[in-house]
Amino acid sequence: MDELLADLRAETADLDAMITDLGAARWELPTPAQGWTVRDQIGHLAWFDDAATVSATDPEAFRAARTAFLARGGSAVDELAAASRGLAAPRVHAWFRAARARSLEAFAALEAGARLPWYGPDMSAASFVTARLMETWAHGQDVADALGVERAPTARLRHVATLGVRALPYGFAVRGLEPPVRPVRVELTMPDGSPWTAGPPDAADLVRGPMLDFCLLVVQRRHLDDTSLLVRGETAAAWTAIAQAFAGPPGTGRVPLGRGSGRA
Repeated sequence: MDELLADLRAETADLDAMITDLGAARWELPTPAQGWTVRDQIGHLAWFDDAATVSATDPEAFRAARTAFLARGGSAVDELAAASRGLAAPRVHAWFRAARARSLEAFAALEAGARLPWYGPDMSAASFVTARLMETWAHGQDVADALGVERAPTARLRHVATLGVRALPYGFAVRGLEPPVRPVRVELTMPDGSPWTAGPPDAADLVRGPMLDFCLLVVQRRHLDDTSLLVRGETAAAWTAIAQAFAGPPGTGRVPLGRGSGRA
């Protein structure tokens, strides 16, 4: 938990630095998420940080609120973004900082194996913190794309990659599909050049390439065709077409921009 929390704090600091001293107009820049501005991305993180604090401190209250939230259907997240658009940008920024600080304090009091409810399956506290890091990095990518910022990948991506691999069955289940039986081997190169692997070494199906590209794929910030990932095998191809590391309904992903090639 200490390592995860340190990395979440570092990821938070990087995002905060990117949005500090933004002029008012830049808060309203459109991001690659259709209909969402930089303001919407930060407000989204703040809202779900507050929800995460409730999950960590009062799970029953969270479960009650979750029922009502999920009953609103697929438009709920967009409705939340619209509801915060009346706030001035400095207030959204302050909300994010305060909400993140509250959630970090709540997480620090938990044992790694404690079970927490969320909008998908319940998770261990360690996985929960990993998910918050993944969300911060993913929405931070949307902000970076909007601002024209090139972010340097860090070793923190290993947490996103781990979550992406573990979520393989979820990507199928959330679409009403049977999870595949055949295993997939994942072989990635970390930002410092070191190898990172998951899955049986003798698996016939394979995903191989830069860790950054894999992480962008599983958080649905890049289409497979815009990565340099090598994908081999029927199961690997089916997975990479729908990979989803985040909870909630099926994501729509991104349209290909013609930046790379990703099939073998």
